[in-house]
Amino acid sequence: MIKIADIIGHLESVAPPVYQEGYDNAGLIVGDAQKECTGVITCLDSTEAVIEEAIAKGCNLVVAHHPIVFKGLKRFTGKTYVERVVMSAIRNDIAIYAIHTNLDNVYAQGVNAEIANRLGLQNTRILAPKANMRQATVWVSATEADELKAAIQKAGEGAQSPDAAVRQLSVGARPEGGVSIQLEVTYPMHLSGAIKRAVASLSSAEAIYTSISNSNPLVGSGMVGELARPLQEMSFLKRLKEQLKVSCVKYTALRDQPIKTVALCGGAGGFLLKSAIAAGAQVFITADYKYHEFFDADGKIVIADVGHFESEQFTIDLLATIIREKFGNFAVHLTEVNTNPVNYL
Repeated sequence: MIKIADIIGHLESVAPPVYQEGYDNAGLIVGDAQKECTGVITCLDSTEAVIEEAIAKGCNLVVAHHPIVFKGLKRFTGKTYVERVVMSAIRNDIAIYAIHTNLDNVYAQGVNAEIANRLGLQNTRILAPKANMRQATVWVSATEADELKAAIQKAGEGAQSPDAAVRQLSVGARPEGGVSIQLEVTYPMHLSGAIKRAVASLSSAEAIYTSISNSNPLVGSGMVGELARPLQEMSFLKRLKEQLKVSCVKYTALRDQPIKTVALCGGAGGFLLKSAIAAGAQVFITADYKYHEFFDADGKIVIADVGHFESEQFTIDLLATIIREKFGNFAVHLTEVNTNPVNYL
């Protein structure tokens, strides 16, 4: 039996919840994680139509990119679409899980990696890495040192981030007799609980935990990479429109420079413009730019706005792929509902 919690656990091994932004509301929004999962619908937005689709297909879990609830709900009267979605999900015993900015912020199998793959970018890297590393100085007996190292290695297994690194600093005598080994453990923030449990499980271990300022190169916002060969600006924009299957690309003044380095961010990524310029990108692909914000290109880069839904549409396939890699014979359906609220004439 596959539980909803099993699906969630695998998703969170790829995109740990601790990587979500402070304003976000990723995670299980509606439902009981301990229930057997009868099937999954993947989507960008858990709208009323998607809940109806889940009912029709016998699925009791909707995995969405965008959370249906961002702020606290004070009433459930059905007056808003958010209230109606939550009420319908509860009434029909359907769980809603959102995997939002935490999926945006991981390098491997993240939203931006999917876009970069579609564009054929090479030598990709996080555009704005997050400083989220932790460090522990641990004193442990020689007899338990190997046990601790094994536990730390196991804590990092399956994580889409650098494994915890262990470095021996010194060897000395313990006051009560025997040998004491001083270890320095560096690890990504989401492994904090596992590392502390590993240390606490050993009778001889003592530790001091600190934050460090260096960035995790595999966690952060946006992505940058290179094309296999440079393209003229208009040729690149036409290729962008074709490969991302968008009906329209809004772009700033061309600079008469070949496109080689490409920066991108799925969804609203305007906050990364300076990072894109600093990375030496000739073009920055994102969405949700306002009229006056296009002037910020200032002749230093070409901004290409492809639309919010359009930039993230392949996340629907990505989520299904992530689930299927762990649960190969399980019913996973890509939504057939177009949840894009924007139409073009």
